[in-house]
Amino acid sequence: MLITLLREMARRLPLLGNDDEGATAVEYALLVGLIAVIIISSVTLLGGNIDAMFDDVANQLGGGTDDTTTP
Repeated sequence: MLITLLREMARRLPLLGNDDEGATAVEYALLVGLIAVIIISSVTLLGGNIDAMFDDVANQLGGGTDDTTTP
């Protein structure tokens, strides 16, 4: 009885892939482009700060060269 009820419900419910309006290749391309712009701008804005932070850590560990001092 339960299996018959579940089969009938599954038959009547529309499946996710059966609608006529879906994401097209153009929409996917726009999403990929937007994600790329966000990543590039984040790296550009935060790149200098992250580079300085890694330089500080390397200098504190004694493995880096100190570019801030002049000989």
